This record gives sequence, C-alpha cells and structure tokens, in this order.
Amino acid sequence: MIRVAEALSHILGDVQPLGLEKVHILNALGRVIGENIHASRDIPPKDNSAMDGYAIRAVDSLEAGPTNPVRLRIVEDIPAGSVPRKTIGPGEAARIMTGAPLPVGADAIVRMEDTTRDGEWVTISAPSRAGHDIRMAGEDVKGGDVVIPKGELLRPAEIGMMATLGRSFIYVHQRPVVAVISTGDELVDIDEEPSPWKIINSNGYSNMSQVADCGAIPIYIGIARDKKEDLAEKFNAALRADVIVSSGGVSLGDYDFVKDVIQEPGNRMHFWQVAMRPGKPLVYGRVHGKPFFGLPGNPVSSMVSFEQFVRPALLKMMGHVNLYRQTIRVILGEDIAKTPGLTHFVRACVDWHDGRYRIVTTGDQGSGILKSMVKANGLIVLPEDATAVRKGDEVTVQLIDHSLCMTSEPQYL
Repeated sequence: MIRVAEALSHILGDVQPLGLEKVHILNALGRVIGENIHASRDIPPKDNSAMDGYAIRAVDSLEAGPTNPVRLRIVEDIPAGSVPRKTIGPGEAARIMTGAPLPVGADAIVRMEDTTRDGEWVTISAPSRAGHDIRMAGEDVKGGDVVIPKGELLRPAEIGMMATLGRSFIYVHQRPVVAVISTGDELVDIDEEPSPWKIINSNGYSNMSQVADCGAIPIYIGIARDKKEDLAEKFNAALRADVIVSSGGVSLGDYDFVKDVIQEPGNRMHFWQVAMRPGKPLVYGRVHGKPFFGLPGNPVSSMVSFEQFVRPALLKMMGHVNLYRQTIRVILGEDIAKTPGLTHFVRACVDWHDGRYRIVTTGDQGSGILKSMVKANGLIVLPEDATAVRKGDEVTVQLIDHSLCMTSEPQYL
C-alpha cells in the first residue's frame, strides 16, 4: 500500500501528453494549443475611428464650446469598410462611422453627440484632443507578436483572436479516448429490469461522465462478468482506446480478477492499494502499454479515486499544465473522526455566506451512498497522520465542481 502523494506522483510520471492534431477553431474550445500563434499584421491594420462622429484636425476644435461652437465643412462621408478619398485640411471634417479608417490629415474624432449637422456643414460644441477616440494601428496586436503561446488553454477570447488573425485551423493536443469497463455479476445495465439481487450499473455512467467532464472522450465497453475470460475479452476490446478505466474486481474477493488479468504477459501492475478512504483498493498499471486504472467497485470510492488520480492524468495527456482541482481553507462546523494512516476524503457541501465559506458534511459517508456525492461540491481532505478533527478546526477542502464560481444574483451590482 502506498500513500496518496506517492501514487499520484507515480501516475503523472508514467503518462505523457499526446501528440497534436489539426482542428478548426470552432472545435478548439477548451483544448490546449500546441503551437505559437503569431500575428501576420498589425491589428487594427490602420488608424480607425472608435466612435460614430466626425474626423477632424484637433487644432480646429481647440476653441469649441457650447457658447462658442466651431463650424467645419464636411468634405466626405466614410462608412465602415470604405477607403477615405479626401485629405482633411484646415476647417474641414469627414463624417465617419465606427471602424472606418482615419482620413489623411485628421488626428481626432468628435463624437456625434457633440455635433450638429446642417447640410455640408457641421457645428462642433466641444473640443477634441489629438488621438481622441482613435484606435491606433497595432494597438491591439503588433505584426510578428506571439499572441497565443503554445500550451495555453483556449477560451472564447482566444478563439475570437485567432479569427481576427485569420487562423481557421490550428494544432492542439489530442484528447485521449478512454475505455470504461464495469465489472461484476451483480450488475445490470441501465435499461435492463433489475431483479431484487441485482443492481444497476451506475459506475459506468458516472465514470464516463467524469471522463467527458475533463475533456477526454469516453467509450463504453460494457459490463464484464466475474470470469477471467469475460474480463479478458472486455480488456481486448478496450485496447482501441488510449486509456482503460475499470471499476470493481480489485479487492480481495474470490471473484475479483482484475489484478490477475493485469499481471498476465504483456501487462504490468505498478501498484495496488492506496492509503486513502474511500478508494483504498486501487490498481494502476499498463495493459499492452495502455495506462490502466482499476477503480474500486463502490460508487463513491470509484468517483473519488477518479478525481484524485484519473482526472489529473487525463489532463496531462491533453497538454494541460494546471492539473488539480482548487482547494480552499474552511473552518469546520462539526467533529469528524478518522482512521489514522489513511488520507480521508469527506464529502461536503461548501457555500459562501456573510463574507466567509461555510461547510457541512453530506451525511453518511459510506462508500456505497452515491447520494453523498450528489449533495457534495467539495471533499474535505484529512491528512493520513490525523486521528480526528474538531469543530472550529481549519481544514482543506478540494472543490470538485464549479458551483462556487456561480451565483443566483450578480455580485457586482
């Protein structure tokens, strides 16, 4: 049996980022870019107007005011997307729309609301300084700059920037395909009618959802019965994937055959059992060179083990640098007992109230009580050397979803 930190270090040292693939930018959201994105030109390419108004020489408006307006002659209209034809001279102005290029001779924009037009003349009632309401060439991006460095996570802003730069296809890290297997004679699939002594396979679906949640691609291999032959058949089917994840069959029972299969020729078991609760009977190894995670069969143990080990490994394979869930420190509102020598992950619900975090456990912490995960948005992490924690102690909480990033009311109003 090895410690949690040792198991995580071993796994992350054993997996490597996958190669690159070329995708359209609309398929790149949430991916990690595998190349530097350079600007081929200045953005914007020319000085242009930031407002609807009039392009003028700033010096012509210096004396303008509500009681002393300045009258200028309009020499042309410049819609967005058109090319100015005239040069702005003394006493002249050009009607200009937002985004239209600045005409030669002009160095300022007067906003529409500070003007009154009368045929070929415009009256200006406020001064405008040089550079006012002008977007200068290259103020967003300079030609030749690395605008998006490789290794960045692509958000909507990066997608928009690549469109601005005319990059419709880019290289990103591949997403691993993850084969998900459930094991056990007691299982039936979701659309089968369970008899009183059977249970519906929830692990396959929660694990596939966890795979998808971190951006990888799940494929469902199905339920392997408690026979070595059936388990080997499912493992063979899983070899088309990049990673294999199974649940169940890793304990000490007479019909727990996963450890046997992974020790057959061509496979290798790196470790079995991690000093944690829930999730102690965890296997990690390689099946014909593919990373393999043998998760416990109890639903909570399976999900917690996935969070701690499978998720960071998949993120690394997708090129991510930030592999871990955020943790916060919270004052505990109740006593919690624990087993010394094991790191405990206690399901809990965290919220923000009156300027501080509050936390309560989600009730019974049995490893088969899936409802405790349904109610949880965090895991209280109790270190292996602790024997108990008391009400009022400060504890570390690992956030397992994004619920604390969202509120029902805007917080800035």
